Amino acid sequence: MPQASGIFKQVAIKRELSYGAAPSASGAQLLRRAQSTIDLTKETYQSGEIRPDMQVADFRHGVRRIQGSLQGELSPKTYSDIFAAVLKREFTAGASATGLAITIATGTGNSYTVTRGSGSYLTDGFKVGDVVRLTAGTFNAANLNKNLLITGLTGTVATVMTLNGSTLTAEGPIASATIGVQGKKTYIPTSGHTDVSFSMEHWFNDISQSEVYTGIKFDKVALDLPPTGMAKVSFDTMGQNVTTANTRYFTSPTAVTSNGIVAAVNGVLLVNGAVQTVVTGLSINIDPAFSGDPVVGANTVPNLFAGPVTVTGQFTAYFTDATLRDLFVNETETSLVVSLTTDNTASADVLTLTIPRIKLGGQQKSDGTGGIVQTFPYQALLNTAGGSGTSSEQTTLVMQDTAI
Repeated sequence: MPQASGIFKQVAIKRELSYGAAPSASGAQLLRRAQSTIDLTKETYQSGEIRPDMQVADFRHGVRRIQGSLQGELSPKTYSDIFAAVLKREFTAGASATGLAITIATGTGNSYTVTRGSGSYLTDGFKVGDVVRLTAGTFNAANLNKNLLITGLTGTVATVMTLNGSTLTAEGPIASATIGVQGKKTYIPTSGHTDVSFSMEHWFNDISQSEVYTGIKFDKVALDLPPTGMAKVSFDTMGQNVTTANTRYFTSPTAVTSNGIVAAVNGVLLVNGAVQTVVTGLSINIDPAFSGDPVVGANTVPNLFAGPVTVTGQFTAYFTDATLRDLFVNETETSLVVSLTTDNTASADVLTLTIPRIKLGGQQKSDGTGGIVQTFPYQALLNTAGGSGTSSEQTTLVMQDTAI
């Protein structure tokens, strides 16, 4: 008799049209994973009778729930549908401006300025943390189609840095130029929130067993960005029920994505608008706080209800001066931008996370013979100063994915 092997297991996902109802069998997406431990759990009840035979005479199964986690390595596009559901907003195209006269000049440090002759970056919807490219105009080849991270922004001047550390050539004004945000963006909105659920199938191909989990919502997301190694992501799940069969439910699902995996060594981290070269680790946790209670007469929870989306985490950094420490000491609000690329080429796929307003909740120093490391837990907050016509979004967290 064959036994199931994880190497033959496949995980597929598709959005539901109504909560807890499996969608049609076509059009699902196979997911990349490090592991998927999603499974059925049940509450159990043991009889409490006091009996003369001094034994337990009954034991029952109660409310069914789907619980577990999906863990993987972070890559553009791969988990975009899940991130959109967690942040409660679909990915949409970012800002773009055409027909500009643009001048590129060297800024301070490794930064450059991209100055437009007319119009306004702010009015057009560009934001700090956006990854943009110059895609049209008779620019020097060193300036075209490069990932440029916006680190500062006024109406006519975008301060940028190249994500792969290459240089730009000062020139301009260059006529008929185009600059645009790459891929698409999502963020936690202030209104019009989506409420998306999924069905997920574990297909054990070697033993022809299918388990379709319905009513899946992603309850927590944990991003782990170590200084070495691949960036990791974990999605905790809650769900309603499971259906089993010996035939595959999601027929001909789309193949897994082929985008590269991001790593913290390829990318940029900004705290308070400044590039950080002493940070030794970063975590970001997103919690949509779903909840649901059983009802009389049913062995499943009828729905999972959304709560506030909270964003927390921590970063660690070598103790080199007072800058980071005093953000905590003085209760100074700051910002965080992390932009991660799949490789070191100028136009690599990018995932960027921007937290426009955070407050540090602590500052602890290690001790020992090696370098002293500070640990800074943080709480992200609604950026009430952001929104239309400003350099930041009115949100807690923004995600940009250049591969969608």
